[in-house]
Amino acid sequence: MEKIAIVLFFAIMPLVALSQSIKLEGVVTNEKGEPLEMANVIAFKKGTQFLQSYSISDSKGNYKLSLEQNEQYTLKISYLGFDTTTIDITVENSSEDLKKDITLKESNESLKEVEITYEMPVKVIGDTIVYNSDSFTSGKEKKLEDVLKKLPGIDVDDNGEVEVEGKKVQKVLVEGKEFFDGDSKLATKNIPASAIDKVQVLKNYNEVSSMRAVTNNEDNIAINIKLKQGKKRFWFGEINAGGGENEKYLAKPKLFYYSPEKSINVLADFNNIGDAPFTMRDYFRFTGGLRGAMSGSGTSFNVSSGGLGFMTTQNNRAQEITSKFGAVNFSLVPKKSLDFNGFAIANDSETDMFTESNTVYNKTGLTEESTTSATQGSKLGMVKFSTTYEPGTNLHIDYDIFGKISEQTEINDVTSTNRGSVDTNKEEKPFSLNQNFNVYYTLNEKNILSAEVQHIYQKDKPLYNSLAFTQPFEIIPSSDEESLYDILQKKKTTTNKFDAKIDYYYLLTQKSNINLSVGTTLSKQQLNSHISQNLDNGTTLNFNDEVLNNDVDFNFSDVFVGLHYKMISGIFTFNPGLTLHHYTTKDTQLHSVNKQNSTKLLPDVYARLQFKSSESLRFNYSITTQFSDIDNIAEGYLISNYSSLTSGNRDLDNSLYHNYSLSYFSFSMFSFTNLMASVNYTKKLDGVKNNTELIGVDRISYPVNSKFADETFSANVRYGKTYSKLKTNFSANFSNSIFNNIVNNERIKSKTISHSYQGSVATKFKDAPNFEVGYQKSFSEYSKTGSTTDRPFANMEIGFLKNFILTADYSYYNYKNDEKTVKNEYSFLNANLYYQQKDSKWEFKVSVDNLTNNTSMNTDSYNEISDSNSTSLYYIQPRLWMFSVKYNL
Repeated sequence: MEKIAIVLFFAIMPLVALSQSIKLEGVVTNEKGEPLEMANVIAFKKGTQFLQSYSISDSKGNYKLSLEQNEQYTLKISYLGFDTTTIDITVENSSEDLKKDITLKESNESLKEVEITYEMPVKVIGDTIVYNSDSFTSGKEKKLEDVLKKLPGIDVDDNGEVEVEGKKVQKVLVEGKEFFDGDSKLATKNIPASAIDKVQVLKNYNEVSSMRAVTNNEDNIAINIKLKQGKKRFWFGEINAGGGENEKYLAKPKLFYYSPEKSINVLADFNNIGDAPFTMRDYFRFTGGLRGAMSGSGTSFNVSSGGLGFMTTQNNRAQEITSKFGAVNFSLVPKKSLDFNGFAIANDSETDMFTESNTVYNKTGLTEESTTSATQGSKLGMVKFSTTYEPGTNLHIDYDIFGKISEQTEINDVTSTNRGSVDTNKEEKPFSLNQNFNVYYTLNEKNILSAEVQHIYQKDKPLYNSLAFTQPFEIIPSSDEESLYDILQKKKTTTNKFDAKIDYYYLLTQKSNINLSVGTTLSKQQLNSHISQNLDNGTTLNFNDEVLNNDVDFNFSDVFVGLHYKMISGIFTFNPGLTLHHYTTKDTQLHSVNKQNSTKLLPDVYARLQFKSSESLRFNYSITTQFSDIDNIAEGYLISNYSSLTSGNRDLDNSLYHNYSLSYFSFSMFSFTNLMASVNYTKKLDGVKNNTELIGVDRISYPVNSKFADETFSANVRYGKTYSKLKTNFSANFSNSIFNNIVNNERIKSKTISHSYQGSVATKFKDAPNFEVGYQKSFSEYSKTGSTTDRPFANMEIGFLKNFILTADYSYYNYKNDEKTVKNEYSFLNANLYYQQKDSKWEFKVSVDNLTNNTSMNTDSYNEISDSNSTSLYYIQPRLWMFSVKYNL
C-alpha cells in the first residue's frame, strides 16, 4: 500500500502544479503576406525580463505561445533582415484562446545596428541547434545530464549516454575541444551544470568540411558545450567528500580549465558506496573516438578479445563495489592549423556479486538450481593522443594512437544441484594498441581524395582454473586419484590487423558525385592453449592430446574495389553502390595447412526523402559478409566455464547478412515535437551456429555453417513533445528473432519475442517544484516460457526555504513469469537533500540510496546454444545513508 501511495503522490503532483493557461497563436509574415519560417516570437511579463513563453514559426509562419491568465505581456518578434517588432498584450481571465497575426517590415539597417539584445531559448543556424541553458533550467541542476534532460529533443539514458532525435551522440565538445573523445557518459556525469551557458547540437557532423558534401552524415551527432563567461581562462571545478555508515566514503575532486589555446580536465572518484564511475562495460565499448576505416565496405571481420566472459553488474549495482578512478583530458592549439589533444584514464575496482539461478534445459528436461558468489578485481587503463593538421581548406591530416590495458580477476564459488560445488579462478591481461592515419585532400572543386589507414595490435593471456569434486568433462583424461579435480587452462592470443582504404570522389555537379574505393584488410592471428591438471603432490599432469591443445596460425585478407553513385534531386537522395571483394583465409594447425579463396559482389543502397530540414525518411539495404576469427577456427578444445567445452572448425565458410532498415525522423521547432520510428529486418544465411552435445547440464559444442536462416525483425518508435510547462515522452520497442541450432544431433528452432512500452510526463517550472511520472511495461517470450515486468517510476525536484533542494527518484518493479511460479516485487527509492546559501561556494548534502532497503532484483535470459531458459535473483547493496560536503572552486 505504501508503494502505491508513493506512485500516486508523484502522479498527482504535476497536475496540481500546473496553473491555468491559454494559447496565443497566429502567423508571422512579411509585408507581402508571405510566411516567415524560423521567426522568433518571445513573451516577457511586461516591465520585466522574465521569459514566460517562446515559439519559432514553422514553414507556414505559424507560432504558438502558452500564457498565464490575468497577466500583461510584451511580445518581441525578430527575423534576420527584418526590424524587431514589440507588441504589448493583456491576457484576461478567460477560457478562450487568443489569435494575433504579426507582420514584420524589412530592415534597411545593418545587422550590427539591429542586433537582438535578448536571448532566445532556442536558435537554429543551419544544421546547428543552440539551446540557452538558463531558459530551460531552474538552478537546481547539478551536472550536464540534468540540463540535457530538460532540453526538447534530447534524452539521456540510465548509463549517461546522450541521444538527439533518437540518434546516439558520438562526440562531446567543450568550447570546441574534445572531452574524453569516444564517450558521452564522462561528460554528462562530471561537467557542472552551473558552468554551462549554451548547448549546441551539431547535426550532420563531420570534422572534415570537404567530406560533408559527398558522404552521408545524418547519423553523426555531436554536442558542443559553451561555458559561461566567468568560466573561461579561469580554473574552476569542485571538491566533493563524504562519509556514511559502515565506514563508507567518497571523494570526488574535479578541475577544469578552458581558453582558446588550451584546455585541461582532471577527474577523480574514490568511493566504496557502489557508485561505479567507470565499468568494464565502459572499458570495452570505449572507442576513443576512432573511426572504423572499413565501415560500409561490406565485410565484417571483428577480432574478438579472446576473453573468458566475466560476469557483469546489473544496472550498475552489486553487493559491494569499491572504485578508484582518475582521468586527465587535454587539448593544445599552438597555431591555427595545428592542434593536439588526448586523455588518460585509470580505474581500479573490486566488486562482490551473489546470484541465485534456476535454469531449465528444454531439450533434456533437466532443471539446474545454482548459487554463484563472485569477487572481481579490475584494473583498467587507457591512453590516447591525437593531432590534426589543417593548413588550409583543401588539406586535412589527422593521426591517433590509442592504447588500452587491463588486469582482471574473478573468483567464483558455484554450488549446483547437478554438479555440487565448483570453485573457479579467472585471470586476464588484455592489451591493445590502435593507430589511425587519415588524409583528406581536395584537388579542386571537382576532385576529392581521401586515404584512411588503421593498424590494431592485440594481445591477451587468459588463465582459467577450476576446482571440483566431480570429473568436469569425460574427454579430459584427468586423474581420479586426487582429492579435487584441479584443472588449469592457459591460453595466449595475438592479433595484428591492418586496414587501408583510398576513396576518390568526382563531383559531376553540386548535387551528384561518383565515388571509387580501393582497400584491403590484412589480419594475422596466433592462438596457443594447453590444458593440464594440478596434482595433490604438487606436480602437474599435462594433457598432450592434440584435441586438448592449440597451436594455430590464422591469416585473413580482403582486397576490394567499390563504385558508388550519389545524386540529390529536390527532396530525394539516392546512393547505390557495388563492391567486389576477393577473400583469402589460411590456417595452419594439426600439422596441415587449410587455404580457401572466395569472391563476392556485394550491393548496397541508401535512399532519403528530406521533407524538411528536420524531417526525413531513410531506407538502407546492404549485404554483408561475416568471417570468423581464430577463436572459431582453432580445433583444439577450450574450456569456456565449468560446464562448457568448445572447439573450432577450420572448414567454416563465411555468413551472408541481408540487412534492411527504414527510418523516419521528425523534429519540429514550432511545436517542439520529435518523432522517431524505424523498422529493421536481418536475414542471416549460412550463419555460424553451434552444434551442441548436452551431457546432463554440461555441454560440448563446436561451430558449423547452418543451412537454416536466422531472422530478426525489430521496430521501435519514440515520441516526445515539450509544452510550456511540460515535457512528455513515449517509446515502444519490439523484437522478434528466430534462431537455429543443433542440440544432441537435432535441429532446435527457437523464437524469442520481446516488447516494451514506456510513457512519462515531467513538469519544467523554474520557480516551482518539478515532478516526473512514468510507466514501463516489458514482455519477454522465450522458448516455452516468458515473463512480464511492470515498472511505474517517479522523480521530483523541490526547492524550499530558499537554500534547500530535495530530489528523489523512485521505481517499483513487479516481475512474474508466465507460469506464475516466480513472482517478485521490489522497489528503489533514492533521495538527496542539498543545502547551499546563495553565492556560497559550500554545499552540504544528505543522501540515501535504496531507501526501501531492497536486497535483490530479477533477471531472465535465454541461451540459444544450449536451448535453456534461466531466471536469476541478483543480490544488491542494501540501504545506505551518506553525508557529503562540496566546495566549488
